[in-house]
Amino acid sequence: MHPATARQAADRLDREPSTIRQWARRYQARVLGRAGREAVYDYDDVATIEGCIWRGDPVPPTPEARDELRAQLGRAA
Repeated sequence: MHPATARQAADRLDREPSTIRQWARRYQARVLGRAGREAVYDYDDVATIEGCIWRGDPVPPTPEARDELRAQLGRAA
């Protein structure tokens, strides 16, 4: 797991922080804790959500299902 705030994830994914927060709510992204007033997300989980959206694939409904998807994609590569 790689921790990232919405701002950090947005910088890495070239998105707006509000988009990251919206995805986190919509897809129940894994929250690792808080840094001050900001939630800290599992960047791998958020990046998987972004990848599914970018490819036009359905986003798996849980962080665990997204973990499995990443594992499958890793094995396929």
